[in-house]
Amino acid sequence: MKSKIFIGLLLLSHYVIFGQVQTTETPLDPAILKESGASAKRAIRRSIPLTNSIEKAYRAGTRDTSGRPGAKYWQLEADYSIEASLDPATQTITGSETISLHNNSPDSLDRIVLRLDHNIYRPRVPRGFSVPAETTDGMVVTRIKINGVEIDLRSSPPGQRGQQAPQKIEKAFVVGLDQTVATVNLATPIEPRSLATIEIDWRTKLPGGEGGQGHRMTQRWESKLFQPTQWYPRLAKYDDLRGWETNLYLGPSEFYNNYGKFDVKIEVPAGWIVSGTGVLQNAGEAVAPYVRERLASVLKADEEVMIVKEDERGVGKALLPREKNVWHFMAEKVNDFAWATSNEFVWRSTRANIPTKGFIPVHMFYLPERARFFANAGKNSRHALEFYSKLLIPYAFPQLTLQDGPSAGMEYPMVINSNQGAADHETFHQWIPMMVGTNETRYGWMDEGFNQYSNILSNADTRGRPFDLDRLGQNYGRISGNEDEPMMMWNANYGGTFYGFQTYNKAPLMFSMLGGIVGDDAMNAALKKYVETWKFKHPSPWDFTFFMNKELGRDLNWFWYYWLFTTESVNGSIKEVVSQRDKTRVTVHQAGEMPSPVVLKVEFASGSEKIKAMPNAKMTDDKTAIVRWDEDVWFNGDRDFQAVLDLGKRKIIKITLDPFGRFPDSDIKDNVWTSKKVE
Repeated sequence: MKSKIFIGLLLLSHYVIFGQVQTTETPLDPAILKESGASAKRAIRRSIPLTNSIEKAYRAGTRDTSGRPGAKYWQLEADYSIEASLDPATQTITGSETISLHNNSPDSLDRIVLRLDHNIYRPRVPRGFSVPAETTDGMVVTRIKINGVEIDLRSSPPGQRGQQAPQKIEKAFVVGLDQTVATVNLATPIEPRSLATIEIDWRTKLPGGEGGQGHRMTQRWESKLFQPTQWYPRLAKYDDLRGWETNLYLGPSEFYNNYGKFDVKIEVPAGWIVSGTGVLQNAGEAVAPYVRERLASVLKADEEVMIVKEDERGVGKALLPREKNVWHFMAEKVNDFAWATSNEFVWRSTRANIPTKGFIPVHMFYLPERARFFANAGKNSRHALEFYSKLLIPYAFPQLTLQDGPSAGMEYPMVINSNQGAADHETFHQWIPMMVGTNETRYGWMDEGFNQYSNILSNADTRGRPFDLDRLGQNYGRISGNEDEPMMMWNANYGGTFYGFQTYNKAPLMFSMLGGIVGDDAMNAALKKYVETWKFKHPSPWDFTFFMNKELGRDLNWFWYYWLFTTESVNGSIKEVVSQRDKTRVTVHQAGEMPSPVVLKVEFASGSEKIKAMPNAKMTDDKTAIVRWDEDVWFNGDRDFQAVLDLGKRKIIKITLDPFGRFPDSDIKDNVWTSKKVE
């Protein structure tokens, strides 16, 4: 999800969360803190919690504390062969699919878990803050067959009501077909390192109309444009951490899918153009020769090419004359498939130059009356593809497609449902979660948060400016303490009204502080290595944090703990400044539970006295020094630190704590000391 729930980065004097403006409060009287029993000491935690799931993976050797995949790392693969037909008159897709499940795990699978996301359109299912444009029958599954065995879709689970099913069952049965997660319990388990075949027939109506709230809740405009997403029964993710991922689909939280190959054939009426994930296999049967010639010319020049113009739409023009058209797509190493279709689409294409790979096509499908929303879509997408390929790793897929429709901010492999407005944000998602398969349903910050951070860098590059992360980390201090805020490691599926902040906007603030500790360039280099290491794999938060520790050569577990597992802040201040002879003692106070480095900007009066060098000081000009002490000065639990400035006899006129605004602080007015003595 994307610019869709994008809540702009925090303002300096206030911040906005879901339309509510919240202002900074007056700092609490220290006497009240004392009377409340607040300790003068604090216990600085320097480790991060290890949950049962990650401990299980460490014991099994599938992951380790280097943050890299363990020697015994494995992941399931799921290959899909899908044949689907759209009837615009009934707005219904009818499909048949075969899933080849490669059980690469050491486990016998006694059940299969299916994701039936379109059941969120049924009237009686759990939902978050999403509201479908219309209620439907949802995902109607009419047949399931596993390894040649038909599953009776009407059978009841064995055992009495309220009792658990027996360990050994005689006949397979399925539960939850009317929910977003269904489970097929097997009489014959799927053995480790084996291949299973799952066949499913189904149908689903795409919701349309006014009043849909949230992305994917409206999937068509009347009966002229369809934008199906999460539109087919999907095999749930099974991993080494917790087995089957059974988080319900509630609307906001999104993906955690298996990688595999998709072979998809979509039948539509004559005159309808289809775009989608993958590479079109049968252009010779679907489009006219001159359309194929234009497609071949796209990679030869930077100019955008109209592949199908407005007056070329329809049967016998751009599309070959047939009663029905089948559009055949194939995609390798992807974790989902999305498509769009309309009998009113125009088609425009350009190219992007991917490092180590060369040029790839970028396609845009949109309604001609909405051309203004796509005027810069090709340029924006091209920049995003090329910029993120350099920032992280080269774009791995053979093309990118932008699809017009009611969802103007969603991402799928090789596809973004977006116009120019969200093109940069949605394109980044081709890296995470499409190339690095994070679990968005639980840890949305690992996807959307990385995205929001990277967008800052991309937007600066677009303007030809250096990126600027100053002040972002500091601004978190104005949010910390709000009881509605879940910690970043709280299950994102249940993030509540703070879902947008927890999932999207907090990570850039965290990376602002991390850059203030290790340096922005070192942080970005480590992020690049992380993406390289986990390409087409499924990292957990522990893999990420431990990888960053190793790559940066620092024990940052204290940092990860406070940002990911708490909602604490630093709340630093300058408590006292005393000068004696050639030295100045600055008492720095931290009222919050999160520690941080002590960074002081020291400004001097004009004069002939030489400014003395300090090992931890750096002159930025002839009147200004930046002096720094690492965070370990707080590890003894003190809330006060005596920062001694041994900079010589030149008069100090101003001292600023955290001058770059990298560390969370609710009140920055007490971060500045100014000399009151008159020369």
